[in-house]
Amino acid sequence: MKPEILLIEPMMPETEARLDAAYQMHRLFGQANPSTLVAEVGPRIRGIVTGGGSGASNELIDALPVLEIIAINGIGTDAVDLERARVRGVRVTTTPDVLTDDVADMAIALMLAVSRRLCPGDRFVREGRWPGGHVPLGRKVSGKRLGILGLGRVGRAIARRAEGFGMTIGYTDLRLIEGVEYHYHPTPEALAGESDFLAVAASGGPGSRGIVNAAVLDALGPEGVLVNVARGSVVDEPALVEALSAGRLGGAGLDVFAHEPEVPPALRQMEIVVLEPHQASATVETRRAMAELVLRSLEAQFAGREPPTAVV
Repeated sequence: MKPEILLIEPMMPETEARLDAAYQMHRLFGQANPSTLVAEVGPRIRGIVTGGGSGASNELIDALPVLEIIAINGIGTDAVDLERARVRGVRVTTTPDVLTDDVADMAIALMLAVSRRLCPGDRFVREGRWPGGHVPLGRKVSGKRLGILGLGRVGRAIARRAEGFGMTIGYTDLRLIEGVEYHYHPTPEALAGESDFLAVAASGGPGSRGIVNAAVLDALGPEGVLVNVARGSVVDEPALVEALSAGRLGGAGLDVFAHEPEVPPALRQMEIVVLEPHQASATVETRRAMAELVLRSLEAQFAGREPPTAVV
């Protein structure tokens, strides 16, 4: 009998087809009453497939008595209680490395889009305002100072790309990283004070919640640009809205939000802000590679082997 799997959010059609072929799938998304489905199939569910943002709540995990594995289609684990999973003996896997390049590409794209006013310029042309009109000047990216909050895989990939723009690079992390030539700053506020752009690439979770606060944004300043391709929780979103509204921050490029898919109305109305619907890893190539890791993890778990990318 095929293992029964709970799919929390949609995946690429080709991936869902492969899951359907290998497992008995139950789709939680789109259900009018998800709790009814969980009550019905929960006692038989051996695996969860989910995204980094959706994760799996403790309530859901506790409702699945034979759960063996939570396969996250992403690198974020902040939406899964890893300690609860460890106590339960549930494996948790992610899809590291394969999405690093795309997320770093998105960070650079957001820097350019905000500073060079690409979205307002696009609307200006589409709306027929070019004849007789003009758009404000943008700001240069090349040669500027980039601060990176979190110098992990994604942070380092952003730094490598920024080097091609002749940017001066600094970073902050939990500690100084040996062998890294970029300048270390002990706090996010100190880093922001020496940056024209601040790229957030830190992991989410309680330890990083709201660390980009009003003081950090004020240190970045009225010509500074914040870029977030990590987790919305890392930024104090009300403080960000207030800083942008008051002109104390120059702009922002955001792929993630504190309560996505809900986005503060004020952000949607600002031309100095570029908004993306959590799409940093959303390329065909990368989503296929991520799906392969999810499928390999499930296959290994149910064959009694070590899942290749287990974090728990």
